[in-house]
Amino acid sequence: MGYNSLQACLTDLEKHGHLIRIRQEVDPYLEMAAIHLRVFERQGPAILFENVKGSKFPAVSNLFGTLQRSEFIFRDTLEKIKTLVELKNDPVKAVKRPFRYANVAFTALSALPMRVGRNAPISFGRTQISELPRIVNWPMDGGPFVTMPQVYTEDADRPGVMSANLGMYRIQLAGNEYVLNNEIGLHYQLHRGIGVHQTKANALGQPLKVSIFVGGPPSHPVAAVMPLPEGLSEMTFAGALGNRRFRYFYDKEGFCISADADFVITCTVMPHQNKPEGPFGDHLGYYSLTHPFPLLKVHNVYHRKNAIWSFTVVGRPPQEDTSFGALIHEITGSALPKEIPGLHAVNAVDAAGVHPLLFAIGSERYTPYLKERRPQEILTIANHILGKNQLSLAKYLFIAAKEDNPALNIQDIAGFLQHVLERVDLTRDLHFYTKTTIDTLDYSGSGLNSGSKLAVTVAGEVKRQLWAELPAAFSLPRPFTNFKLAMHGVLAVEAPRYTDEVETGQQVEILNAYLKHADLNGLPLMVLCDDTGFTAEKINNLIWVTFTRSNPSHDVWGINSFTEHKHWGCKGPLIIDARIKPHHAPVLERNPAVEKRVDAMGVKGGALYGLI
Repeated sequence: MGYNSLQACLTDLEKHGHLIRIRQEVDPYLEMAAIHLRVFERQGPAILFENVKGSKFPAVSNLFGTLQRSEFIFRDTLEKIKTLVELKNDPVKAVKRPFRYANVAFTALSALPMRVGRNAPISFGRTQISELPRIVNWPMDGGPFVTMPQVYTEDADRPGVMSANLGMYRIQLAGNEYVLNNEIGLHYQLHRGIGVHQTKANALGQPLKVSIFVGGPPSHPVAAVMPLPEGLSEMTFAGALGNRRFRYFYDKEGFCISADADFVITCTVMPHQNKPEGPFGDHLGYYSLTHPFPLLKVHNVYHRKNAIWSFTVVGRPPQEDTSFGALIHEITGSALPKEIPGLHAVNAVDAAGVHPLLFAIGSERYTPYLKERRPQEILTIANHILGKNQLSLAKYLFIAAKEDNPALNIQDIAGFLQHVLERVDLTRDLHFYTKTTIDTLDYSGSGLNSGSKLAVTVAGEVKRQLWAELPAAFSLPRPFTNFKLAMHGVLAVEAPRYTDEVETGQQVEILNAYLKHADLNGLPLMVLCDDTGFTAEKINNLIWVTFTRSNPSHDVWGINSFTEHKHWGCKGPLIIDARIKPHHAPVLERNPAVEKRVDAMGVKGGALYGLI
């Protein structure tokens, strides 16, 4: 089966117990997001908000809140899609086994976008930005945002739907300096296809036409976030995944319109016209701050009959985009290793906000004639990973040799880290990349998009037994008297509030002078933090604090550190300063008054009774 609309999907979900309705009026300012977060935390159903304050349109969230629900939505096509992506990455398979792949090739051909007339469902009516559900997720957000958009642009050199880009880039609907109903903001990060299109339009001195689709069949937003193989368009993928061809037409002004969408906002962005966008509570668990980003001039806002606004809430993982990521991995999990020789698996660790931390497993086969393995091939693989598309935005990469443990699992955070820490040679295996690019949303670096990277490459036998508990005689000097093992071999150390790099250097020297003669082989990593209790409470806290609050070139230190022929290492424990710094963005925090209102909805007789 294929859904021809978002409504058809919601009807199916409700029929099978995967959707609830909230009929009472809800406030788009913080309350809807708070409800979503509570339901998501309990792995609850999709939520249809029937009565949104200030808007005539209902809204839905948590559509993809669990992998199981996503698998249910795409239950008729998921296996074919996996094979299609596999075949696109390795076309020779079709030659070797033509009968196996014949139906998949037909799937791709039958999923090609289809141009239709202008009397499509989306042409039912027009509205204004001010009449949409203007949802604000976090207290310090700069205004309402579209958080589940499908942003469509075309290539000036190759116009048309087959060379177009469909991506999920956040849209600010109001606030800051935007003129309501006439202007909105577009935010996109590095390594995004829309940037190529805007660069070409700017070079020609032309405005870039932008169409923002909201809602529509559920395969459309999934297509907008998929890292697809070269030559497979998002629109074709949406058709194949949804078992319904992507239908479109061009309006009288030349904008591409998704015929099955619930809403389409058409805009133009003029060369080099920007306005302040943000702040916005983002998926690292902090706000992305206000910066100049492209200004969109609104032309039209189309909507279908009984249109439903689709949204999500992002914040510290896990969130709904975590489930998105799981679905993407299920579809394309085997694709990336085939693109990088020797790579077996890679995981952008969700608990760290995805981009800050990568785990990888590679082969180490350069010198099989030597008894002792050391990182050689995996260092080559690490360089390849850090030059690959959005993976190049990572700050930390831990890569291990498959030969050391064929059963090693990159999804097991504690197990993988233990494997690395047992084997790492801190005098040899640390490789820094300085003054380079990191994620736009990561404020731990030296400026917007700017920071550093650290690759930790590990191969060979176990070098140490990690401390499972602290030796009775272990101590640290003042002011580092509050410390606790966060996991085997990792010590969370509460430090004074960060002031500047000079004072940090002095504090590290105090630790170094105290520990430089101690036997600390079972303690390869110390993490300086603001709150030992929180950091050491659970592995996800340790990962989030350590890798979202540090910039390798500035915040990695070591006991008995040295620089030899431009290579930095340490003979004692590695120290990562993961305290909050003055230039960091604020942490996302919920509004207590709104939380109390949501609590009231969870009592017996309330709309959320039994769900939160």
